Amino acid sequence: MRPHLLDACVVAAPGLAPLAAAELRALGVRIGAVDAAGVSLRTNLAGVAHANLWLRTASRVLVRLDTFRAEHFRELEGFARKVRWASVLGDRKTVRLRVTCRKSKLIHSGAVAQRVGDAITRATGATVVAGAPDPDDDGTDDEAQLFVVRFERDVCTVSADSSGALLHRRGYRQAVGKAPLRETLAAALLLAAEWKGDTPLVDPLCGSGTIAIEGAMIARRIAPGLMRTFAVENWPGFDHARWKSSIDEAQAAMLASSPVPIVAGDRDAGAIEAAIANATRAGVASDITFAKQALSAMRAPAGGLGLIATNPPYGKRVGEKDPLRSLYAQLGATAREHFSGWTIAMLSADRRLEGQVQLAFAERVRTANGGLPVRMIVAPVPDGEGSR
Repeated sequence: MRPHLLDACVVAAPGLAPLAAAELRALGVRIGAVDAAGVSLRTNLAGVAHANLWLRTASRVLVRLDTFRAEHFRELEGFARKVRWASVLGDRKTVRLRVTCRKSKLIHSGAVAQRVGDAITRATGATVVAGAPDPDDDGTDDEAQLFVVRFERDVCTVSADSSGALLHRRGYRQAVGKAPLRETLAAALLLAAEWKGDTPLVDPLCGSGTIAIEGAMIARRIAPGLMRTFAVENWPGFDHARWKSSIDEAQAAMLASSPVPIVAGDRDAGAIEAAIANATRAGVASDITFAKQALSAMRAPAGGLGLIATNPPYGKRVGEKDPLRSLYAQLGATAREHFSGWTIAMLSADRRLEGQVQLAFAERVRTANGGLPVRMIVAPVPDGEGSR
């Protein structure tokens, strides 16, 4: 019997949907529209689980349960009672709701949540607990199923979250620095720079090591979701035997070690300790060379031309801008002197600071990091002075 197809949406942080779409295509998935809301696709439960397991830049994968138009609460109540809530709840009796309302007559998200919650309780007996209004907040746990209710111009879309905890929670990052970078953003920076894990990688300002760890996972073909579980695994009709086969295949696809050198450096001993601890939990510590040293001491490893990828401080949370000008200038000077012919990719929140690097950056992605607007920028390091 042909598996039942579902309307799904891969949700990503602002600006990352095109990268998630490219990942899906590389996985052989036929996709639909790509817009600010994410990437649409039609797939089955196995496909939903596969996306959760392999996507590096996505935040979560939603499955659409229903879409309807409602301009009055009476209409909303009637439609909400008809939604197939039980199709994803199974035996679970705890539900969370995230409701957003935009340009609709039903504009009060709290009132919408109350009506929808009442409909869920009547239909399934489940208890609705405090929701998560912030889309960047997990708003769920192992026991609760998150439903996302979105009103846009009086059209209501009801979706079930198949991911559980947000997908950036790979399971390895417990030790963090002062301004940690999410795993999805670290992977996005590498993919935006078109790094495929087949050339050397250096992060000279590694902090808690997220960029280097994500790089090692890409180089070794490690599925980012291997260390965690997903909400879809608890849905009725989920094929656990097939899922085990998918996990076995993912593990079999892993390389024993990184085929290229990966270096993570930082002058802060605490940052290096955190990075090593995170890499150890991720199973890639032996793939990364960790170096407690100043930025100016970084040198290109053997193995040919590669990528410098880093997330320097922005001067808004970690340090002031004046002292950072010399740091950005040093980054450029070190790259030009010792990484001739390489490529450099970084996150930038300030054009004046990035100008201190004195390289011809091109913008690849606009997104946000910790609520701050940032740009993922890439530049070639001029070839001519030679690595020393």
